[in-house]
Amino acid sequence: MTNKINYDIYQSPFSWRYGSPAMREIFSELNRRTKWRKVWVSLAQSQSKMGLINEKELADIVKFQDSVDIEKAHEIEKEIKHDLMAELKTYAGQAKLGGGKIHFGATSQDIEDNADTVLFKEAILIIETELKALLLEFSKKIDEYKDFVCMAYTHLQPAEPTTLGYRFSIYAQDLLLDLELLEFIKKQIKGKGFKGAVGNSASYYSLLNDKADALEKDVLDNLGIDAFDVATQVYPRKLDYLVLSLLASIAGSLHKFAFDVRILQSAGFGEIQEPFGEKQVGSSAMPFKRNPILSERICSIARHIVNLSRTAWDNAANSLLERTLDDSASRRIILPESFLATDEILSQAAHVVAGLKVNKVQIQKNLEKFGPFSASEALMMQAVKNGGDRQELHEIIRDYSMKSYESNKPLDTFLAKDKTIAKYLSDEQIKEALDYSKHTGLAAKKSTEMAERIEKLAR
Repeated sequence: MTNKINYDIYQSPFSWRYGSPAMREIFSELNRRTKWRKVWVSLAQSQSKMGLINEKELADIVKFQDSVDIEKAHEIEKEIKHDLMAELKTYAGQAKLGGGKIHFGATSQDIEDNADTVLFKEAILIIETELKALLLEFSKKIDEYKDFVCMAYTHLQPAEPTTLGYRFSIYAQDLLLDLELLEFIKKQIKGKGFKGAVGNSASYYSLLNDKADALEKDVLDNLGIDAFDVATQVYPRKLDYLVLSLLASIAGSLHKFAFDVRILQSAGFGEIQEPFGEKQVGSSAMPFKRNPILSERICSIARHIVNLSRTAWDNAANSLLERTLDDSASRRIILPESFLATDEILSQAAHVVAGLKVNKVQIQKNLEKFGPFSASEALMMQAVKNGGDRQELHEIIRDYSMKSYESNKPLDTFLAKDKTIAKYLSDEQIKEALDYSKHTGLAAKKSTEMAERIEKLAR
């Protein structure tokens, strides 16, 4: 479908800049109205089976199912101020024979909410596909760098060694939690069903008595969706909140990853760098700049996603009694934008991970600078294991570490002269304990396990 943009008026960045064409098509006005007509046709087909609509009327309704005329519907809406009724009048005007039976027994949300459910199911499949693709990119990096030792940082200060693969495993684990949540949310995505104006199916019951449930099941089977057992005029708006909370959770995982990339790319660290195009411009004033704009974009859009989920919470909490309409306008914004925004940052994150540049030289320099200090824990543990007092040794090593920092002298020069240390550790044991490259624990093993887990779940 050709994406025509009118640059003479405001366009949302999600109309052309952010999000994939596939996701934009799902939430397009044309697809939305096509889904309305699909629901109307499915309802008419089931009603025909039960003798409420004859074959000629049904054939006429089906004939014009794809004849969406948005311009005509908008003309009618200007007068009647109701978008679904305007579409209904447009549809009925096309289907001269069967038009009078379209929407028989239904209320607006029987159509809109079930159509939205179909859109949700389509959109979440795109998110799932992209999430799995991103996890597989992380799996490659985890496997490649599972044994590559780097400095770990807590409080943005040097801590102890780890492996780069293990750090990637942390990001992947967050996304695996998101994948598990996605599988749960997929099972919660249900429509309103066909329950009428206040959700008790009174209109359908008056037409079909005990066959009202059978009608609903038949229509839902045709649409490929399930429905909530009970509803008001709408399906529970908590569903919107659950779906958007999933997207916000994914956004949170990507924000942390992207923020870490920005930190590690900064001059003080210089350990990794996001991909940068050959002709890419980093700054209009400073030609040398290589700003992490992709990671910054991910963080920026992720903040927007989590705030959209808050509006979904408000809509659910403020849906009074059997329904108020104050959720309608915001849903037109928050539902498509949340999906499009998540679609965008998943795509960008996959690009960043796949093209990530690792500065092994700088990582080694940082290790050599801070590694000996980080190995002090191993030194302390070995001394305690040999009979020393843990609290006394901690203070001794802490004091020497501060002196080493201030004097820029190697830590082992201080330790070798201390009588208490010498009491519990030989020079060889001190040297071995201070070999920070071996102080990475189970990092490599856990990285391997994480890569294998991803391959199993994301393929």
